[in-house]
Amino acid sequence: MKTMRLGVVLAGTLLLGACSGKPAGKAAAAPAPPPKPMSYELRLGRATFQHYCQTCHGETGAGDGFNAFNLDPKPRDLSDPAFQKKKTDADLADAIQRGGAGVGLSAMMPPWGRTLSKEQVEQVVLYLRSLPKH
Repeated sequence: MKTMRLGVVLAGTLLLGACSGKPAGKAAAAPAPPPKPMSYELRLGRATFQHYCQTCHGETGAGDGFNAFNLDPKPRDLSDPAFQKKKTDADLADAIQRGGAGVGLSAMMPPWGRTLSKEQVEQVVLYLRSLPKH
């Protein structure tokens, strides 16, 4: 009886292996490494971005937030590599603090300089630099 059960288990295992779609004898591809944990400052910057900026700029900063369709001009894609390369951290901080109109851009972006501390602005800039590039 034990031999019969062992045979059924062995046959089931072989059948499952044959149906898995993976060639026999080949090792599975290594899983992607987990993302690096965010620093404390980066997590704070993400939280501030999500609270104040994500509604217009979107979850990934691509300018596709919930409220973006209501705005003209559309919010900037903050993850665009060309934009990121062109702007310094000081440029980004200035736009956050003084708003769009304060830096010669759209008045639709409010100034956050009286709402956010200098440290919060720096953390948001740090987070903007970490956005995945599209």
